[in-house]
Amino acid sequence: MPDFADLLLQIAPFIAIGFAAQMIDGALGMAFGVTTQTLMVSAMGVPPASASASVHLVELFTTGASGISHVWHRNVDWGLFRRLVPFGVLGGVTGAYVLSSIDASAARPFVMLYLTGIGFYLLWRAIRMLKPRFEDPRFTRPLALVGGFLDAAGGGGWGPVVTSNLLIQGGDPRKVIGTVNTAEFLLTLSISVIFLLTLGPAAFTLITLGLIAGGIVAAPFGALLASRVDPRTLLFAISLVLIATSAYSIWKAWPIL
Repeated sequence: MPDFADLLLQIAPFIAIGFAAQMIDGALGMAFGVTTQTLMVSAMGVPPASASASVHLVELFTTGASGISHVWHRNVDWGLFRRLVPFGVLGGVTGAYVLSSIDASAARPFVMLYLTGIGFYLLWRAIRMLKPRFEDPRFTRPLALVGGFLDAAGGGGWGPVVTSNLLIQGGDPRKVIGTVNTAEFLLTLSISVIFLLTLGPAAFTLITLGLIAGGIVAAPFGALLASRVDPRTLLFAISLVLIATSAYSIWKAWPIL
């Protein structure tokens, strides 16, 4: 049997991947899934199916740690939270339930194309922003329903879809990021309960442990960044991450298009 040093050597790259992905997700409200899966598949050679199963289970832990950190740093708008959670959970459970009979991944390239456009719009807003002026987002419940459904049935989408659209409606970037991250824990919990009934404990591997460890360590730092960085810088960063991740997903799905 391998000793502790060998196990640590095997798990270290996945701790680093989990840490990096959660820093981005905690600070910007998106991209944990696409960052971890891209690095695991491209850099570490992990099969896509195994990477997807690991990431989904890991998010149950990282979103919990991230949510606690955002609450601690007062990044959560509880009124917005209460509007997002019930419909996000409903959409997520529905998406997980119909995944076995409907191939929702076929629509993913078109969702990514839409999000790329949103990214450029947010970039334009960040460039023009002089004095920050924020409004309480009003189109929230249907947005949460769609975001939850895409997250479960399409392999991700809660952060990019919900965060970007709340920002378009004039939401404060710090509050939007903190609220969406905190709400994501309950969404992920509801989806994971359904998926784990079919996946079983086999999804819980050494890779999963590494990602969880790295993600949990990074969670407080991501929330701290979101609370300290000025809104214009956050908007710039969110728009660039949204453009990069969505464009990458479109490029990967190009044969479909």
